[in-house]
Amino acid sequence: MKIWTVHLRDDASPALVREGFSLGAAVFGPFWLALHRAWVPAAFALAAWVAVACLASDGTRLALAAGLMLLLGLSGYDLRRWSLARRGFTLTEVVSARNAEAAFARLLDRRRDLGERLLRAGMA
Repeated sequence: MKIWTVHLRDDASPALVREGFSLGAAVFGPFWLALHRAWVPAAFALAAWVAVACLASDGTRLALAAGLMLLLGLSGYDLRRWSLARRGFTLTEVVSARNAEAAFARLLDRRRDLGERLLRAGMA
């Protein structure tokens, strides 16, 4: 079972963000963050990659790049949560489920008012 945090805003669909290590953030770094609309962390991650590539010597470049990949993998979902909070989303629920669809279904089962609001708005 995976843990998901649910972030809500009145004029948007719920955002579900998984807990744990993000392989996508570790491998693709700033591109993964930009894909999830985490613009500020994506810019900082890109700047860090450029700094490592340009300023580090050959011996330390690999170690710094591996460390940056590990850091982004460990904090990728947290950076996404931070970006959601900056856009006005609030953390409202924590759901445990096997995948995102099951987590969304569990959320709608728990919050029937949310399901009705999504149906009225045509977001479901």
